Amino acid sequence: MPFEPLIVVELALLGLGAGFLAGLLGVGGGMVMVPFVSAILAARGVNAGLAVKMAIATSMATIIFTSISSVRAHHKKGAVRWDIVKGLAPGIVLGGLAASLGVFAVLKGSALALVFAAFVGFSATQMFLDKKPAPTRGIPGTPGLLGAGGVIGFLSGLVGAGGGFVSVPFMTWCNVPIHNAVATSAALGFPIAVANVIGYVIAGQGALGLPPYSLGYVWLPGLAVIACCSVLMAPVGAKAAHALPVKKLKRVFAAILYALAAYMLYKGVTAIA
Repeated sequence: MPFEPLIVVELALLGLGAGFLAGLLGVGGGMVMVPFVSAILAARGVNAGLAVKMAIATSMATIIFTSISSVRAHHKKGAVRWDIVKGLAPGIVLGGLAASLGVFAVLKGSALALVFAAFVGFSATQMFLDKKPAPTRGIPGTPGLLGAGGVIGFLSGLVGAGGGFVSVPFMTWCNVPIHNAVATSAALGFPIAVANVIGYVIAGQGALGLPPYSLGYVWLPGLAVIACCSVLMAPVGAKAAHALPVKKLKRVFAAILYALAAYMLYKGVTAIA
């Protein structure tokens, strides 16, 4: 697959859009990036199943950079609950490695496409309804945090997302104020991404059909262009959030997510057939 200038343009537009939406709506870009990156790779001759795996891995790798940019801003405001980060991080690392080194490597790309479609459909429904779980209890002890971190890391590793749609509801359910939960989720994106990317790189060694400039399942050109553009646009989206009707925009974005989920569902079903 020759590296064409058109690829750079496509990836740059995707990175700008994903970064803006991440800043505007407080969501990770993985749900937007994975369908488009898989389509970009598949259109250039990469096997459809492999394209899905590489899109998930590359999306996760961009979170390493966007989480650093995001958490710096949250930390300056004193919003990050570092005690929760420390409690969840060990489980996140273990869960992420289990997903990326184990289940991710074994599952076919078609199955991962179906898992991704289900995850995005669920997330879109949450966003459309704008549901916030009622806080009912406090943060659990060390065993509870270890287990919760394992679930967050594992699910994130399967779908290439930063875990915010799992960690934020979990923390608000545990009576953590929403702004602290969002900030803490941003900080959790870093260990989630690092653990899973290590797994993707190791699991992808020797995989057949990888395009040039790949490191395991991570597609380096996609990582470089998307990460640079998304980091630039995330602060712009964050500023726009204060001037735009975010609740209405969330519903519009939910409709887009439903369309992306339907696309990935179609890809998964046709690959099985």
